[in-house]
Amino acid sequence: MKVLIGITTYNRAEILAKSIQSALDQNFPNKEVAVFDDASTDDTPRLKKRFPQVRWLRVETNQGYLVGRNALMRETDADFYLSLDDDAWFMTRDEVSIGVDLLTKHPDVAALAYDILSPDRPNAASRTQPTPTHMFIGCGHMLRLTAVREVGYYTPNPGSYGSEEKDLCVRLLDHGYELLFLHGVHVWHEKTMQSRDVEAQHRSGVCNDLVFALRRCPLPLALWLIPGKVVSQLRFGISNGLIRSCLKGIALFFRSIPRVASTRRAVSTQAFNEYRRRQRASI
Repeated sequence: MKVLIGITTYNRAEILAKSIQSALDQNFPNKEVAVFDDASTDDTPRLKKRFPQVRWLRVETNQGYLVGRNALMRETDADFYLSLDDDAWFMTRDEVSIGVDLLTKHPDVAALAYDILSPDRPNAASRTQPTPTHMFIGCGHMLRLTAVREVGYYTPNPGSYGSEEKDLCVRLLDHGYELLFLHGVHVWHEKTMQSRDVEAQHRSGVCNDLVFALRRCPLPLALWLIPGKVVSQLRFGISNGLIRSCLKGIALFFRSIPRVASTRRAVSTQAFNEYRRRQRASI
């Protein structure tokens, strides 16, 4: 079995090097490390000389990390894809081996969610048995590529950030696959503010959350779920001082309805309810 460790990046050359090195240091032998450089204008291209064993893909106009992930997954002969953010890295040397072993032994499992640590959640947990989950975090997850191809990879959204993971997860559940959370198998996410626009991300996240409901929620559930999400997003925006970006996100959603509606492929009621049940259990 072969695994591709894929990293999408934009203007984070200094911290990217740590992410790359942690991937190269993994003890699983049959691995490839690839970086999708999303039109960086900093020193990122110069890292090619420092890491010649890495496969580099670059575009000259900014495409977004979702395009990068899809490109990396499409252009590989690997069996599994491990997504690592450019400001994330492995804590030890065996995280890849653990994931590959689990996916190899359990062909019904399509996705593994690593246990993410960060400056606001720094305490490591003990490793215990994996448990079913509703979603993985983008900065640290492993996917079975045959399953991802079956459901159609990541689906583009009007906003550049947010909800792509849960959209893929609910489609995998709809196709009968299992998603597991790896307790205590950690990936560190630095959550650097470099090249990060918080208001723009919130605007995009609000829009894409509503798009997810429109695109995947079965009828008649969608008729009340979408208005409920609008109210919930407004409450969050007001209480967190993000009302302006929230309103912009809602406006972007409404402008995008004709285009999104044409791509609507609702999952089964059973799959959607199972996703929501797992979501509630994780809170």
